[in-house]
Amino acid sequence: MYAGSDETSAFAERRATRRTFALVTALVVVLLVLAMLSWTTTDEQASPSGSVEEAGSAGGAESDDRPVQGPSDWSGEQGPLGPSERFGEPRRPSGHTALVANPLYETGRLSPRPCPVPGLDVDVPETMEAFLHAVADCLDDAWQTQFDRAGIPFTPPERVFWDEPGASPCRAYPSQAGAFYCRASSSIYIGTSDVVEKWNGATDSVVYASLLAHEYGHHVQGESGLLEYYHEQRGLEEDELERNAWTRRSELQANCLAGAFLGSVRVTYPLEEDDLDVLLEDAAATADRLDGPEEDRTHGSKDNSVMWTRQGWEEQTPAACNTWDLTDESLVH
Repeated sequence: MYAGSDETSAFAERRATRRTFALVTALVVVLLVLAMLSWTTTDEQASPSGSVEEAGSAGGAESDDRPVQGPSDWSGEQGPLGPSERFGEPRRPSGHTALVANPLYETGRLSPRPCPVPGLDVDVPETMEAFLHAVADCLDDAWQTQFDRAGIPFTPPERVFWDEPGASPCRAYPSQAGAFYCRASSSIYIGTSDVVEKWNGATDSVVYASLLAHEYGHHVQGESGLLEYYHEQRGLEEDELERNAWTRRSELQANCLAGAFLGSVRVTYPLEEDDLDVLLEDAAATADRLDGPEEDRTHGSKDNSVMWTRQGWEEQTPAACNTWDLTDESLVH
Protein backbone atom coordinates (compact mmCIF):
# COMPACT_ATOMS: atom_id res chain seq x y z
CA MET A 1 0.00 0.00 0.00
CA TYR A 2 2.76 2.30 0.85
CA ALA A 3 4.52 1.66 -2.52
CA GLY A 4 1.35 2.56 -4.56
CA SER A 5 0.88 5.72 -2.59
CA ASP A 6 4.48 6.72 -3.27
CA GLU A 7 4.03 6.21 -7.05
CA THR A 8 0.77 8.15 -7.07
CA SER A 9 2.37 10.96 -5.11
CA ALA A 10 5.39 11.11 -7.46
CA PHE A 11 3.10 11.16 -10.53
CA ALA A 12 1.08 14.00 -9.02
CA GLU A 13 4.23 15.93 -8.31
CA ARG A 14 5.50 15.47 -11.89
CA ARG A 15 2.14 16.57 -13.31
CA ALA A 16 2.15 19.62 -11.09
CA THR A 17 5.68 20.44 -12.16
CA ARG A 18 4.75 20.16 -15.86
CA ARG A 19 1.68 22.34 -15.28
CA THR A 20 3.80 24.95 -13.53
CA PHE A 21 6.36 24.84 -16.32
CA ALA A 22 3.64 25.25 -18.93
CA LEU A 23 2.15 28.20 -17.09
CA VAL A 24 5.54 29.87 -16.76
CA THR A 25 6.30 29.25 -20.44
CA ALA A 26 2.95 30.71 -21.49
CA LEU A 27 3.53 33.74 -19.30
CA VAL A 28 6.97 34.32 -20.83
CA VAL A 29 5.50 34.06 -24.34
CA VAL A 30 2.76 36.57 -23.48
CA LEU A 31 5.32 38.99 -22.07
CA LEU A 32 7.48 38.65 -25.20
CA VAL A 33 4.46 39.29 -27.46
CA LEU A 34 3.50 42.37 -25.46
CA ALA A 35 7.06 43.67 -25.63
CA MET A 36 7.20 43.18 -29.40
CA LEU A 37 3.90 44.96 -29.84
CA SER A 38 5.18 47.84 -27.73
CA TRP A 39 8.37 48.15 -29.80
CA THR A 40 6.45 48.03 -33.09
CA THR A 41 4.05 50.73 -31.96
CA THR A 42 6.93 52.94 -30.86
CA ASP A 43 8.73 52.50 -34.20
CA GLU A 44 5.57 53.29 -36.16
CA GLN A 45 5.02 56.47 -34.17
CA ALA A 46 8.64 57.60 -34.51
CA SER A 47 9.02 56.82 -38.20
CA PRO A 48 6.75 59.56 -39.69
CA SER A 49 8.52 62.27 -37.72
CA GLY A 50 11.89 61.09 -38.91
CA SER A 51 10.64 60.90 -42.48
CA VAL A 52 9.39 64.49 -42.38
CA GLU A 53 12.73 65.72 -41.08
CA GLU A 54 14.62 63.94 -43.84
CA ALA A 55 12.22 64.93 -46.59
CA GLY A 56 12.31 68.53 -45.45
CA SER A 57 16.08 68.58 -45.58
CA ALA A 58 16.20 66.92 -48.97
CA GLY A 59 13.53 69.24 -50.31
CA GLY A 60 15.45 72.28 -49.15
CA ALA A 61 18.42 71.27 -51.28
CA GLU A 62 16.35 71.26 -54.45
CA SER A 63 14.67 74.18 -56.18
CA ASP A 64 11.49 74.33 -58.19
CA ASP A 65 12.12 76.04 -61.51
CA ARG A 66 8.46 76.64 -62.24
CA PRO A 67 6.82 80.03 -61.64
CA VAL A 68 4.77 80.42 -58.49
CA GLN A 69 1.20 79.10 -58.72
CA GLY A 70 -0.24 80.41 -55.49
CA PRO A 71 0.62 82.02 -52.17
CA SER A 72 1.68 78.73 -50.59
CA ASP A 73 3.99 77.74 -53.45
CA TRP A 74 6.47 80.62 -53.46
CA SER A 75 9.10 78.89 -51.35
CA GLY A 76 10.19 76.76 -54.27
CA GLU A 77 10.70 73.84 -51.86
CA GLN A 78 9.88 70.25 -52.78
CA GLY A 79 8.51 67.65 -50.36
CA PRO A 80 6.99 68.12 -46.89
CA LEU A 81 7.82 71.05 -44.69
CA GLY A 82 10.94 70.87 -42.56
CA PRO A 83 11.05 71.81 -38.84
CA SER A 84 11.44 75.56 -39.35
CA GLU A 85 8.58 75.70 -41.86
CA ARG A 86 6.26 73.75 -39.54
CA PHE A 87 6.76 76.39 -36.87
CA GLY A 88 6.16 79.27 -39.27
CA GLU A 89 9.70 80.60 -39.52
CA PRO A 90 10.29 82.71 -42.66
CA ARG A 91 12.27 81.25 -45.54
CA ARG A 92 13.71 82.51 -48.81
CA PRO A 93 12.27 81.81 -52.24
CA SER A 94 14.38 79.67 -54.54
CA GLY A 95 14.60 78.57 -58.13
CA HIS A 96 12.91 80.31 -61.03
CA THR A 97 10.23 81.60 -58.66
CA ALA A 98 12.81 83.79 -56.91
CA LEU A 99 13.43 85.61 -60.20
CA VAL A 100 10.00 86.15 -61.72
CA ALA A 101 7.49 85.84 -58.86
CA ASN A 102 9.42 86.87 -55.78
CA PRO A 103 7.20 87.85 -52.82
CA LEU A 104 9.28 91.02 -52.57
CA TYR A 105 7.55 92.18 -55.76
CA GLU A 106 4.24 92.15 -53.87
CA THR A 107 5.27 94.49 -51.03
CA GLY A 108 4.18 97.77 -52.60
CA ARG A 109 5.88 101.13 -52.41
CA LEU A 110 8.88 101.65 -50.19
CA SER A 111 7.79 103.61 -47.13
CA PRO A 112 8.81 107.29 -47.32
CA ARG A 113 10.96 107.06 -44.19
CA PRO A 114 12.95 110.08 -42.93
CA CYS A 115 16.52 110.10 -44.22
CA PRO A 116 18.21 113.46 -43.59
CA VAL A 117 21.83 113.00 -44.67
CA PRO A 118 24.82 115.01 -43.44
CA GLY A 119 26.68 117.43 -45.64
CA LEU A 120 29.35 115.98 -47.91
CA ASP A 121 32.75 117.41 -48.71
CA VAL A 122 34.28 114.99 -51.20
CA ASP A 123 37.77 116.26 -50.37
CA VAL A 124 37.41 115.13 -46.76
CA PRO A 125 37.24 111.33 -46.51
CA GLU A 126 35.74 111.50 -43.01
CA THR A 127 32.67 113.30 -44.30
CA MET A 128 32.32 110.73 -47.10
CA GLU A 129 32.38 107.93 -44.54
CA ALA A 130 29.77 109.68 -42.36
CA PHE A 131 27.61 110.31 -45.43
CA LEU A 132 27.79 106.68 -46.60
CA HIS A 133 26.92 105.36 -43.14
CA ALA A 134 23.91 107.69 -42.93
CA VAL A 135 22.59 106.54 -46.32
CA ALA A 136 23.31 102.90 -45.42
CA ASP A 137 21.28 103.30 -42.21
CA CYS A 138 18.34 104.49 -44.31
CA LEU A 139 18.79 101.59 -46.73
CA ASP A 140 18.82 99.11 -43.85
CA ASP A 141 15.59 100.56 -42.50
CA ALA A 142 13.81 100.74 -45.85
CA TRP A 143 14.65 97.22 -47.01
CA GLN A 144 14.07 95.62 -43.61
CA THR A 145 10.50 96.94 -43.81
CA GLN A 146 10.00 95.50 -47.31
CA PHE A 147 11.37 92.09 -46.35
CA ASP A 148 9.16 92.00 -43.25
CA ARG A 149 6.16 92.62 -45.49
CA ALA A 150 7.26 89.82 -47.79
CA GLY A 151 7.84 87.40 -44.92
CA ILE A 152 11.44 86.80 -46.01
CA PRO A 153 14.32 86.84 -43.49
CA PHE A 154 16.67 89.78 -43.91
CA THR A 155 20.07 90.67 -42.50
CA PRO A 156 21.62 94.02 -43.54
CA PRO A 157 24.98 93.86 -45.32
CA GLU A 158 28.28 94.59 -43.66
CA ARG A 159 29.90 97.90 -44.64
CA VAL A 160 33.55 98.26 -45.56
CA PHE A 161 34.12 101.94 -46.28
CA TRP A 162 37.86 101.71 -46.63
CA ASP A 163 40.71 104.19 -46.72
CA GLU A 164 43.55 101.67 -47.06
CA PRO A 165 43.99 98.90 -49.66
CA GLY A 166 42.83 95.47 -48.62
CA ALA A 167 41.16 92.31 -49.84
CA SER A 168 37.68 90.83 -49.69
CA PRO A 169 36.76 87.17 -50.30
CA CYS A 170 35.76 88.26 -53.82
CA ARG A 171 38.63 90.54 -54.90
CA ALA A 172 41.32 92.88 -53.72
CA TYR A 173 40.71 96.61 -53.52
CA PRO A 174 41.19 99.18 -54.89
CA SER A 175 39.88 97.60 -58.07
CA GLN A 176 38.57 98.86 -61.38
CA ALA A 177 35.14 99.25 -59.78
CA GLY A 178 34.64 102.22 -57.48
CA ALA A 179 32.36 100.04 -55.34
CA PHE A 180 31.34 96.41 -55.29
CA TYR A 181 29.22 93.93 -53.39
CA CYS A 182 30.75 90.63 -52.30
CA ARG A 183 28.12 87.98 -51.63
CA ALA A 184 30.71 85.68 -50.04
CA SER A 185 30.96 88.10 -47.11
CA SER A 186 27.60 89.87 -47.59
CA SER A 187 29.52 93.14 -47.62
CA ILE A 188 29.58 96.39 -49.59
CA TYR A 189 33.04 97.82 -50.32
CA ILE A 190 33.56 101.52 -51.14
CA GLY A 191 36.78 103.51 -50.83
CA THR A 192 36.11 106.89 -49.26
CA SER A 193 38.74 108.61 -51.43
CA ASP A 194 39.03 106.07 -54.21
CA VAL A 195 35.40 106.48 -55.23
CA VAL A 196 35.79 110.26 -55.56
CA GLU A 197 38.83 109.79 -57.78
CA LYS A 198 37.02 107.27 -59.99
CA TRP A 199 34.04 109.62 -60.34
CA ASN A 200 36.33 112.48 -61.36
CA GLY A 201 35.73 114.46 -58.18
CA ALA A 202 31.95 114.70 -58.61
CA THR A 203 30.51 116.84 -55.82
CA ASP A 204 26.81 115.88 -56.07
CA SER A 205 26.03 113.61 -53.15
CA VAL A 206 23.31 111.77 -55.06
CA VAL A 207 26.01 110.18 -57.26
CA TYR A 208 27.54 108.42 -54.24
CA ALA A 209 24.16 107.65 -52.68
CA SER A 210 23.11 106.02 -55.95
CA LEU A 211 26.32 104.00 -56.13
CA LEU A 212 25.79 102.71 -52.59
CA ALA A 213 22.10 102.01 -53.21
CA HIS A 214 23.00 100.08 -56.38
CA GLU A 215 25.42 97.80 -54.55
CA TYR A 216 22.85 97.46 -51.79
CA GLY A 217 20.44 96.34 -54.52
CA HIS A 218 22.67 93.31 -55.13
CA HIS A 219 22.41 92.48 -51.43
CA VAL A 220 18.62 92.74 -51.73
CA GLN A 221 18.83 90.27 -54.60
CA GLY A 222 20.84 87.93 -52.42
CA GLU A 223 18.58 88.12 -49.38
CA SER A 224 15.49 87.57 -51.53
CA GLY A 225 16.87 84.27 -52.85
CA LEU A 226 17.27 85.67 -56.35
CA LEU A 227 21.05 85.99 -56.52
CA GLU A 228 21.80 82.33 -55.83
CA TYR A 229 19.64 81.11 -58.69
CA TYR A 230 20.95 83.85 -60.98
CA HIS A 231 24.57 82.83 -60.42
CA GLU A 232 23.69 79.18 -60.82
CA GLN A 233 21.94 79.70 -64.16
CA ARG A 234 24.50 82.17 -65.45
CA GLY A 235 27.23 79.65 -64.69
CA LEU A 236 25.51 77.06 -66.87
CA GLU A 237 25.88 79.24 -69.96
CA GLU A 238 28.86 78.24 -72.10
CA ASP A 239 28.67 81.30 -74.35
CA GLU A 240 30.03 84.56 -72.93
CA LEU A 241 27.37 86.64 -74.64
CA GLU A 242 24.66 84.55 -72.98
CA ARG A 243 26.30 85.04 -69.59
CA ASN A 244 26.37 88.78 -70.29
CA ALA A 245 22.63 88.71 -70.96
CA TRP A 246 22.08 87.39 -67.43
CA THR A 247 24.46 89.98 -65.98
CA ARG A 248 22.65 92.87 -67.66
CA ARG A 249 19.34 91.88 -66.10
CA SER A 250 20.95 91.79 -62.67
CA GLU A 251 22.68 95.15 -63.07
CA LEU A 252 19.62 96.89 -64.51
CA GLN A 253 17.51 95.56 -61.66
CA ALA A 254 20.02 96.95 -59.16
CA ASN A 255 19.78 100.32 -60.94
CA CYS A 256 16.01 100.24 -60.55
CA LEU A 257 16.16 99.20 -56.88
CA ALA A 258 18.53 102.10 -56.23
CA GLY A 259 16.14 104.47 -57.98
CA ALA A 260 13.21 103.12 -55.94
CA PHE A 261 15.04 103.80 -52.68
CA LEU A 262 16.17 107.30 -53.66
CA GLY A 263 12.68 108.18 -54.87
CA SER A 264 11.23 107.05 -51.53
CA VAL A 265 13.53 109.32 -49.46
CA ARG A 266 13.69 112.30 -51.79
CA VAL A 267 11.56 114.51 -49.53
CA THR A 268 13.71 114.12 -46.42
CA TYR A 269 17.11 113.54 -48.04
CA PRO A 270 16.20 116.03 -49.66
CA LEU A 271 16.51 115.48 -53.42
CA GLU A 272 15.26 117.88 -56.07
CA GLU A 273 14.63 117.61 -59.81
CA ASP A 274 18.20 118.74 -60.42
CA ASP A 275 19.37 115.75 -58.40
CA LEU A 276 17.24 113.45 -60.54
CA ASP A 277 18.93 114.88 -63.62
CA VAL A 278 22.35 114.17 -62.09
CA LEU A 279 21.21 110.67 -61.14
CA LEU A 280 20.08 109.88 -64.68
CA GLU A 281 23.22 111.38 -66.19
CA ASP A 282 25.28 109.11 -63.96
CA ALA A 283 23.16 106.10 -65.01
CA ALA A 284 23.92 106.94 -68.62
CA ALA A 285 27.64 107.39 -67.92
CA THR A 286 27.96 104.01 -66.21
CA ALA A 287 26.10 102.10 -68.96
CA ASP A 288 27.76 100.03 -71.66
CA ARG A 289 29.56 102.07 -74.32
CA LEU A 290 27.67 102.14 -77.60
CA ASP A 291 30.84 101.47 -79.56
CA GLY A 292 32.19 98.90 -77.10
CA PRO A 293 32.75 95.23 -77.95
CA GLU A 294 29.76 92.93 -77.45
CA GLU A 295 31.63 90.79 -74.94
CA ASP A 296 31.94 93.83 -72.64
CA ARG A 297 28.21 94.58 -72.57
CA THR A 298 27.29 93.74 -68.98
CA HIS A 299 25.38 96.79 -67.69
CA GLY A 300 22.87 97.57 -70.41
CA SER A 301 22.56 100.33 -72.98
CA LYS A 302 22.49 103.98 -72.00
CA ASP A 303 18.77 104.21 -72.71
CA ASN A 304 17.96 101.11 -70.66
CA SER A 305 20.16 102.14 -67.76
CA VAL A 306 18.39 105.48 -67.59
CA MET A 307 14.94 103.95 -68.11
CA TRP A 308 15.22 101.41 -65.27
CA THR A 309 16.69 104.01 -62.88
CA ARG A 310 13.88 106.46 -63.66
CA GLN A 311 11.26 103.73 -63.37
CA GLY A 312 12.47 102.89 -59.88
CA TRP A 313 12.49 106.56 -58.88
CA GLU A 314 8.93 107.09 -60.10
CA GLU A 315 7.30 103.82 -59.04
CA GLN A 316 9.27 103.20 -55.82
CA THR A 317 8.26 99.54 -55.75
CA PRO A 318 10.30 96.32 -56.13
CA ALA A 319 7.66 95.15 -58.63
CA ALA A 320 8.71 97.93 -61.00
CA CYS A 321 12.20 96.39 -61.03
CA ASN A 322 11.37 92.89 -62.28
CA THR A 323 13.85 92.63 -65.15
CA TRP A 324 13.42 88.85 -65.33
CA ASP A 325 9.83 88.52 -66.57
CA LEU A 326 9.59 90.68 -69.69
CA THR A 327 7.99 90.26 -73.09
CA ASP A 328 10.22 92.94 -74.60
CA GLU A 329 13.81 91.66 -74.49
CA SER A 330 15.12 94.94 -75.88
CA LEU A 331 14.59 96.50 -72.42
CA VAL A 332 17.47 94.46 -71.00
CA HIS A 333 19.89 94.83 -73.89
